[in-house]
Amino acid sequence: MSEEINHNRRRFFGVAAIAVAAAEFGLPAIAGAEEPKPSAQTLPPVKAGSHTSFDPLKQINAGVLNVGYAEAGPANGPVVLLLHGWPYDIYSFVDVAPLLADAGYRVIIPYLRGYGTTRFLSKKTPRNGQQAALAADMIALLDALKIEKVVVAGYDWGGRTADIMAALWPERCKALVSVSGYLIGSQEINRKPLPPKAELAWWYQFYFATERGRLGYQENRHDFAKLIWHTASPQWAFDDATYDRSAAAFDNPDHVDIVIHNYRWRLGLVKGEAKFDAYEKKLAAGPVISIPTITMEGDANGAPHPEPAAYRGKFSGKYEHRTIAGGIGHNLPQEAPQAFAQAVIDVDRF
Repeated sequence: MSEEINHNRRRFFGVAAIAVAAAEFGLPAIAGAEEPKPSAQTLPPVKAGSHTSFDPLKQINAGVLNVGYAEAGPANGPVVLLLHGWPYDIYSFVDVAPLLADAGYRVIIPYLRGYGTTRFLSKKTPRNGQQAALAADMIALLDALKIEKVVVAGYDWGGRTADIMAALWPERCKALVSVSGYLIGSQEINRKPLPPKAELAWWYQFYFATERGRLGYQENRHDFAKLIWHTASPQWAFDDATYDRSAAAFDNPDHVDIVIHNYRWRLGLVKGEAKFDAYEKKLAAGPVISIPTITMEGDANGAPHPEPAAYRGKFSGKYEHRTIAGGIGHNLPQEAPQAFAQAVIDVDRF
């Protein structure tokens, strides 16, 4: 497909998603969120794309994985765990990490299972993409690194993982930054049909439910993911070099299995692992998150996402919502790195 995607189609996907996506996450509409408060420390402006690399990646055995991760900042600094989404990777934070490192933070940015240099330790381990598994991976990573508590921040799959960590393991999370707010879901909620326009916005989820979709993603994952980048961030003028740096992460041998399982599990088409059943039961109840939180949204997010008012009641601690203007799409950390890094610093001082 041509990279020149019709503007009206982009706008259609974005509007359809925004209007009804809250139903996908089982969230009621309630009163609006608070206005932002003045920042205690203002970070210097940074142009998105100013940085193109990390220091050499590190690897560590953690749970069922050998996790690949980037690290920046002082080893004795307060720790920030940054979590990427699909179809993206750790380069979403390539401009965020230096800002936080310069502010004194130790920044850990892992590849999720199925991405980059992260590998399963055993061929026998199920290639499971269910939401609880990804969160358990991150707790195992903190254990392996001997890190007791972190500020956790993410978007898309990473935002959901961060939300779950905050909900199930609040003692390990000092504070939370979550793009698109409360993303914890359940198979029961996902069984309920949405209005047609909303279903259309989730087209890839239904494509992945078919064997044709699996094969299509297997054979065309480079172009497939690039299409998602365009539709999810219609005003982000990323270049080929930026995309290709991240696309290399999709060559992971388990990537397709993890992605397909993730979306099929959401629809109840495949089972998860029994060892995560207790976690999923808690998550299905929509647990309230009690730790200090800043939620964020780009003003041009073309991916399905709930409105901020829909999830305000899911956060009982100190809370703030920030909508970032300027044509910012789904990959908010990479498109607006200063705003994302600022939120991390601010929530740590709540």
